[in-house]
Amino acid sequence: MRTFFGPFFLLMMLMVLVHSNGLAHQTSIDITSAKTSDPTYLELQKQLELSKSKPNFPKQIAQSHLELGEYYRSLGLYSEAMEQYNRALEQIGTDFNDTLYITLNNNIGKVYLSQNNFELAEQHFTDTMNTTVNLDFSKGQAESMGLLGACYEKQGEYDKALAYQKESLLLFEQLNDKHGVAMTNENIGSIYEDLEEFDLAFEYFFKAYEYVKDNNTVEEVNVLNNLGDSYRKTGNYTLALDFTGRAQKIAEKLKDFHQLESAHKDLSKAYALMGDFENAHAQLMEAEAYNSAMLKAQNINQLNVLQTIYETNKKEAEIQLLKEQNKVSAANQNLLWVALFALAAILTILYSYLGRKRKAKLKIQEYKQRMLKAELDKKAIEEKNLQNEVQLKTASLSRYSLHLSQKNKILLDLANTLRNIASRRNMDTSEKIKALVKEIDFNLQQEDEWDEFMNFFKEIHPEFIKKLSTLSDSSLSPAELRLGMLLRLNLSSKEIASILRVTPDSVRVARHRLRKKLPIDQKDELVNFMIEL
Repeated sequence: MRTFFGPFFLLMMLMVLVHSNGLAHQTSIDITSAKTSDPTYLELQKQLELSKSKPNFPKQIAQSHLELGEYYRSLGLYSEAMEQYNRALEQIGTDFNDTLYITLNNNIGKVYLSQNNFELAEQHFTDTMNTTVNLDFSKGQAESMGLLGACYEKQGEYDKALAYQKESLLLFEQLNDKHGVAMTNENIGSIYEDLEEFDLAFEYFFKAYEYVKDNNTVEEVNVLNNLGDSYRKTGNYTLALDFTGRAQKIAEKLKDFHQLESAHKDLSKAYALMGDFENAHAQLMEAEAYNSAMLKAQNINQLNVLQTIYETNKKEAEIQLLKEQNKVSAANQNLLWVALFALAAILTILYSYLGRKRKAKLKIQEYKQRMLKAELDKKAIEEKNLQNEVQLKTASLSRYSLHLSQKNKILLDLANTLRNIASRRNMDTSEKIKALVKEIDFNLQQEDEWDEFMNFFKEIHPEFIKKLSTLSDSSLSPAELRLGMLLRLNLSSKEIASILRVTPDSVRVARHRLRKKLPIDQKDELVNFMIEL
């Protein structure tokens, strides 16, 4: 709605002017007679016209443009402010070694900083700082450094921000500029608050407060609000309420809606953290009320200035027109009315169309978000199923390893028993039992089950053997690879000895040799190393 407010307002003003043209038989119009005219703007405009009447004093004209630009910037009319700053620069020309140029360049940087255009803001502040160094203009250098620090703070580059702010503070202290020292201390405190280094933040905030204490100024309100905010963040709610309450009282005296909104909002946060939600809600409502009042006042001020600019320009054009002709034909008036109404209709239709288009776009975005959520939920279920499958296979592999160990143990025990029987010569079954032992030994030497175990292991840990081989300085034997796989399954030396059909001492020796081939710290466990691969 804000986008189309300006055109509708201009249309209404044009309609009023068209109606007033029927009575325009005077030869001059008093610009200051409009009820809605902004007196500050009119005074600045008057000073500018007076400066222009003295073309031999370009710096005076530039100063008038600068003051008018500052007024525009204070109202948030950045385009108009930039226009005035550029006109002032045109008057200065190539004389960049002038303090007026430094002020102008800094103000242009402030506009870019307000619009979060950090690259251009930094460029202007740096250029100004270099110029002040050449001019040996310490105050301008301190201001430029402080602005550079603020620029880096907004970008989150706190180290650079602190460096420039501390340089600025040193210069202000050398100049004994109390206002500069106070504001820079507050800026440094704000950076430390962002870094959550609250001890340093309190130190700089209290230094700033010593300079602004009992001044009943906006600067004092800012420092008190910062102190209250820091106490709240460190859990000292009593002092937080005290300092923020003091800031609120001064802001009420100053009738500063912005500071009142900030104070009530901080009080609401403190009460909420204390569990007093009734007071928190009441303070939040107060903050909203002041925010609305502030926006309304800002809009009214901007509207009055724009209206005054428009009326001034229009009435100046009317004066010129009245000098050339005394009447405007009724046909031209009617044609203008039709054009104005047509333009109003077009703007209304365009606004309605854009509104419907925006709603449709929002619906499409909501649908895409729902689809994306459904897809993510589906992938989450699939991932969970895969994890369950891996867990199941891991458990199966462990059971398979234990089964293999148990089978080998049984076969070994059976083989030893049969050997004992076969050693008894008075038995007739000696030859037959020997054959049976031979067959069992033969089965123990088969690698089929190892092949099946290897395939099963690779399904669950496909990259393990490759990673283990890559980490070793020398090539690993098949026996060492088998030992590594069994360690990966977190089996004990006794269980591994049973599976490999060796003694536990042999397993310990094999583990020691394998460890020497791998990049393992002496304090780390071999089993943990294998599991983490």
